[in-house]
Amino acid sequence: MLLDQTLLPQQVVYSRLEDERQVAEAIKALKVRGAPAIGMAAAFGLVLAFRRLLAERGDEVSLAEVLARLEEAGVLLAATRPTAVNLSWAIRRLLGCARQLAGAGCRPGDLGRRLLEEAQAIAAEDRAACLRMGRYGEALIADGDQLLTHCNTGILATAGWGTALAPMYLAHRAGKRIHVFVDETRPVLQGARLTAWELQQEGVPFTLITDNMAGYFMRRGRIAAVFVGADRIAANGDVANKIGTYSLAVLAQAHGIPFYVVAPCSTIDLDLPSGEEIPIEQRDPREVTAIRGISIAPDGISVANPAFDVTPHTYISAIITERGVARAPYSVALRGLCADDHHPIEKQAER
Repeated sequence: MLLDQTLLPQQVVYSRLEDERQVAEAIKALKVRGAPAIGMAAAFGLVLAFRRLLAERGDEVSLAEVLARLEEAGVLLAATRPTAVNLSWAIRRLLGCARQLAGAGCRPGDLGRRLLEEAQAIAAEDRAACLRMGRYGEALIADGDQLLTHCNTGILATAGWGTALAPMYLAHRAGKRIHVFVDETRPVLQGARLTAWELQQEGVPFTLITDNMAGYFMRRGRIAAVFVGADRIAANGDVANKIGTYSLAVLAQAHGIPFYVVAPCSTIDLDLPSGEEIPIEQRDPREVTAIRGISIAPDGISVANPAFDVTPHTYISAIITERGVARAPYSVALRGLCADDHHPIEKQAER
């Protein structure tokens, strides 16, 4: 069951997805979005792929057929959003689980049950990670702070309180008098449609602004800190996030404002030495030329629509994860956080 985020805030509609093809389409169409959320959706999509095969083949299905179908589904799901590393991370995790179980001679029915448990574990770990990130980030927020955020990084994007919004939710619940400036986040308006809706539901004071108003409020001393999420973090601390993040980081540095990135360790890609290697998704030009199907630009024009940009690590004050707060030099700090002996949530799940 997915809350269709393309219809918010005007409509609250849940969709029931029956197989991995529907999950792939939902991810691609942004019905579910946010790096942790699409990773979880892909994990459950693989479970649905197994169930579809079982419905087709019944007791005759072999472990080889199961692995082949899961690999095929993994390729389909991974192609939907190339930038967010949580997607491929979750797929690799479930495929690894399936291969291990098949190698141990697990019966297909039992393998399917274990895959479902693994997908549920990813969701449970993300929920716990959100709370931990929220606590680390909340410690950096003072009573009376006015904060700026971009895109949507809250309940809709995760299994819990969110990434960059989690510190704000916890600060508000702790009684801190905060106010959040919300970038509208063109071209798909995740800030205006989703973050504003979330904060309104939770009773957090906020003001919606257009993306190009951020510098105005920074110059007037209205912003104490910027909190954003991430779709992929390279080994050196470069961060890919929703388009417009880099501009905010440059503005924040020019005005001496702390710029915090909040993301789970599953978003860190230590295989990529820098952000230059992060693939940037290019989306449909119609997202720029129209809003909700209504054209706002002349027909036949040239349009660019990169969904993400990369913020160099030199602009980032700290990267907040569920395992702690990383500061420069990030090439050392991030590897330390991702070391095997720093996985309390995963180890707890194993126990």
